[in-house]
Amino acid sequence: MLFLIFADQCYKNSKVRKALQNSYTIMNNNIDVYIQALNSANSGIIITDNTQPDNPIIYCNKTFETMTGYTYDEIIGHNCRFLQSQDRLQPEREYIKECIAQEKECKVEIRNYKKNGNLFWNELYISPVKDDDGNITHFIGVQNDITDRKKAEHELREEKSSVEKKIKERTKELVENESFLSSIIQTVRESLLVLDADYKVLSANNHFLNSFKVTREDTVGKILFELGNHQWDIDILRELLMKILPTNNPVIDYEVEHNFPHIGKKVMLLNAYRIEFEGQYKDRILIAIEDITEKKETERRKDDFLSIASHELKTPLTTIKGLVQLLQRMAPENSSEKFNDTLDKIGVYVDRLNILISDLLDTSKIQSGNIELHKEPFDIDKTIKDTVENLSLATPNHTISLSGTTRAMVMGDELQISQVINNLISNAIKYSPGSDQVEIYMNRVGNFVKISVRDYGMGINAQDKNKIFERFFRARDIQKKFPGLGIGLYISHEIVVNHNGTLWVESEVGEGSTFSFTLPIMKNDENEH
Repeated sequence: MLFLIFADQCYKNSKVRKALQNSYTIMNNNIDVYIQALNSANSGIIITDNTQPDNPIIYCNKTFETMTGYTYDEIIGHNCRFLQSQDRLQPEREYIKECIAQEKECKVEIRNYKKNGNLFWNELYISPVKDDDGNITHFIGVQNDITDRKKAEHELREEKSSVEKKIKERTKELVENESFLSSIIQTVRESLLVLDADYKVLSANNHFLNSFKVTREDTVGKILFELGNHQWDIDILRELLMKILPTNNPVIDYEVEHNFPHIGKKVMLLNAYRIEFEGQYKDRILIAIEDITEKKETERRKDDFLSIASHELKTPLTTIKGLVQLLQRMAPENSSEKFNDTLDKIGVYVDRLNILISDLLDTSKIQSGNIELHKEPFDIDKTIKDTVENLSLATPNHTISLSGTTRAMVMGDELQISQVINNLISNAIKYSPGSDQVEIYMNRVGNFVKISVRDYGMGINAQDKNKIFERFFRARDIQKKFPGLGIGLYISHEIVVNHNGTLWVESEVGEGSTFSFTLPIMKNDENEH
């Protein structure tokens, strides 16, 4: 009878339901088959006798033995709490005790210990068994080892905790970085704007607000082109943001000149970048605005001064040159050699000063955009050859070799192109104190002529190469050894650019330099092949 009740409870409450379904119909006549079915269950099963003191275990299946490491003989007679060993403060123990006292089913997850002392987690189902009079005679316990599941849950909690900790740390770091970057943005001496894809201002730093005399309330949240009653609706700015930036290329040093009704004329240098978020390059636009109005005005005044000073110096210098030439022609026949040499030196230095003043005038004209080009067709080969011959006569201690040919006609200002060649060869001689060789090579490259001037002198470092064509720039080590204003290469560069050509340098320190420039060949050049 007991086993029939047990089977019925197992059928209702345990994982052995499937096994019992197949054997339930024959249990009355074949107890051995039923016991065999219990032993084949994947769950550990025990039966306790509630009619005896302390509810001792009177049956366990093979799975329970395997699960606990104890043998059948070592299990029978014990209360199931022996599996908790010394771990007796688990609240689940009290819950089991209450359920048994109240004669009701319960389910718990409790820590148990095997015979060898190893911990395993036990998922325990307890069901009471009643006799015909409704009295609780036995309890059935069905147990499953859930150690692996508990371990996975623990690892998951640990991972979650670790992730949450990292998120908190990262969030704190981002907040601190944002605060730090915000401080930098607010203190930087340059106007900064952040726009969204629709050109709405998301943020503006204090320098922008102060420079353009606007408030944050009138700026943030507004369309850029509508700021200040449409003062920022600037055609060149629209072109920058709507045509150039959508190509996903940054805009660097874009000069914008605009007359603002309330603050007057401003010359601004703009740099703009698109910032990609989640693959959408139109998310944010960062604009840096440098107010170069005063800088431009200072440069204009300096150029005006150079122009005026050069013109003022030109007149007395011409007079001095004329007087020197007059003295040379009127020199007495019996004048000393020292007297004649002195006059010759004065003439040389007057010529040098005249060249320097001419260069300053050219620089002033270039800056003001007033440089004059007298373009006519000319034979570039002949121009280069004549220039080289003149310099060879003036510098007999150097060998200036010329090779190659272009057989091309060039449309341009022959005098200015000759000036470029003269500047490059003179520099090659000047900055090659340990060498007396200068090589000039000319040839055709596509629709251009290319002229190269090579020396075997000091060379130029990589940092200086990027600035070598800037006005008044001179490398520090060169400035100490060789006098000059640093305008020859600047003038040469601007002359070549105004002829639609390109001037560049290739150089290594101690290995010499090669300056090359190109000029377009006349389209109707009858010699062009």
